[in-house]
Amino acid sequence: MTKERKCDMADEGWQAGWQPMIAAVGRNFDEGAPTFAGDPVEQSTIRRWLEPLEFDCKLHTSRETARAHGYDDIIAPAASMLMWTLPPMRQPGQVIFTSHERNAQPEDSPINNVGLELAPPTNGFFGTDLEIEFLRPVVVGSRLAQRGRRLLSCTPKETAVGKGAFIKWESDVVDENLDVVARVRTGTYAYNAHDEEIDR
Repeated sequence: MTKERKCDMADEGWQAGWQPMIAAVGRNFDEGAPTFAGDPVEQSTIRRWLEPLEFDCKLHTSRETARAHGYDDIIAPAASMLMWTLPPMRQPGQVIFTSHERNAQPEDSPINNVGLELAPPTNGFFGTDLEIEFLRPVVVGSRLAQRGRRLLSCTPKETAVGKGAFIKWESDVVDENLDVVARVRTGTYAYNAHDEEIDR
């Protein structure tokens, strides 16, 4: 980052760098075909998800019970749905973390990639909140994906960790038939840490 850019980010007008993102509120940044998760919903993963919670409901453990209540197969607990929506984080031979520095960020992440080309350069991000609207149950054997990435809001704010913006996105969760089974709203904070420079 040049000294001129560092001064721009340091003065009171640093929020202006976020104006293109603010102007894009309402835009869908990912209109392509959905990328499905690496694995289908599977019974053994449901069992491992339920065990530490000691959560007993035969709809999640018994095919016969689920079918008796009108479902095709065992139902995945609603709160477990997102783990079947993310594509693999890593392919064989791929390096996710290219830096050994403290607070290093992954080269690619499902919560900090699409759309941020409109934002000023940042060196950190983290998730802030998550809201899921469950529309219908998901059963064993389903394949899920998140479709779309609609920008709902972008609010620049300086915090204790740095100067950046709170950003909220919305996506649909779809099954293999492209039926919407849930709607997800994810909040993140992308920022420049205090007293750190960015090269881009």
